[in-house]
Amino acid sequence: MSNVQDFGAFGDGKHDDWEAIQHAIDAGDGIVEFPRGNFRITKPLVVDLEKRSRTSLHGNGGIAKILMDGEGPAIVLKATHAKTADPDGFRPEEWQRERMPTIDGLEIEGTHEKADGIQIIGVMQPTLTRVLIRKVHTAVHVTERARNLLISHCHFYHNTGVGVHLDKVNLHQSIITGSHISYCRLGGIRIEDSEIRNLQITGNDIEYNNNRAFKIPDADGEPTAEIFIKTGEEGSVREGTIASNTIQATNSPNGANIRFIGDDKKGDHRVGMWTITGNLIGSQRVGIHLSWARGVTINGNYIYSGHHRNLLVDHSRNVVIGPNCFGHNPDYRKKELATGITFEDSQNCNITGVLIEDAEAGEHTVSGTVPIVRKGLIELIRCRRMNVTGTQVLDGTPNGLYLEDCSETSINGCTILDDREPKLMETAIQWKGKGDGNMISSSRIGKGSKSALTVPDGVRLSDNLLDS
Repeated sequence: MSNVQDFGAFGDGKHDDWEAIQHAIDAGDGIVEFPRGNFRITKPLVVDLEKRSRTSLHGNGGIAKILMDGEGPAIVLKATHAKTADPDGFRPEEWQRERMPTIDGLEIEGTHEKADGIQIIGVMQPTLTRVLIRKVHTAVHVTERARNLLISHCHFYHNTGVGVHLDKVNLHQSIITGSHISYCRLGGIRIEDSEIRNLQITGNDIEYNNNRAFKIPDADGEPTAEIFIKTGEEGSVREGTIASNTIQATNSPNGANIRFIGDDKKGDHRVGMWTITGNLIGSQRVGIHLSWARGVTINGNYIYSGHHRNLLVDHSRNVVIGPNCFGHNPDYRKKELATGITFEDSQNCNITGVLIEDAEAGEHTVSGTVPIVRKGLIELIRCRRMNVTGTQVLDGTPNGLYLEDCSETSINGCTILDDREPKLMETAIQWKGKGDGNMISSSRIGKGSKSALTVPDGVRLSDNLLDS
């Protein structure tokens, strides 16, 4: 092993140890070891795998800290991977010299306003484990091209930019698991202008990734999310899973817990083929926001306390909302946030087996929150070929279901009731506008303070049980 102190590093937090550590990387045996200490550097440490061959950096279980006191990333992993992950696509020298560089057990702390954590360029199988990165701009920045990224058991905390930024990168076969990604101002995991395939985000705690902890003036409205995906005009993001995570936040004016944005300029659905399952999602302006997405399945989640909506879907298609529970946090008792699901300008979508229950008050009762504006607990607006099946809509305000200008839409086997006294739901199902091929069947429809049903001519009614 190449102990950096044997190459002249002080580790006292005062001397500039960059030259000594870079020498250990360039001239050592490939295992770069950091003992306990604070290793101040003023330039990026570059691990050029093509030149230096297989390399790992170890902090002995977290006892070593790198203080990045200069501009740019503390560590750069650099290689020459340029093809796919198909076995026939690799050159022999990639397996011999460049595969699986590892950073383990290190802390990186930024002490310069333009410091970053780790940058990864052209690397196959980069592996980060037990790494703590804080007080930098971007904790992990992956760009250009990479394959088989693995991030496990890491902490990315209180950074002014992004936790994990997949930025203009061609990246396939990646896993982010078992990590804490919190208080990063521009997003926990942020994907922009990239080609991404086979990304698994599993078993993480991803929280509070917005401006609240930083209080930068006039920055609250900048779009952010715990998981933020924006394809841009050239990128596409497909084949992904978000599973078994805790994804929570505090309200920010343009924030979401999970946000997918396809290409709205070209009208292409460049983000999709994703599953979102088994997560706890809540306490942001929007829980899940899908815009210009195609092929997303959402099931088995508890989605709660959206300041605007729990689920907002626009200009999307082939979206399946399976059994999920939408509600609020009962521990807050009267300090509740209303909830809601809205689909706009979307088609070929199913809502099946959902239970959605509004706050007892039918409105936000938390001090300082912006009043929620909506026409129904579930809203379908300018949608086509929508199925709402086996869904319970409880205590909706002002209406249970609200539909406007929808076609070929079916409501079947649903329960829409208000048990509150006095009733706050005006109408169980209010349907307005034009459209054809619509039906309501085999549903239990309670009477609101005004009526049970308000529907236009042409909506077929069959075998429903209505309160008189």
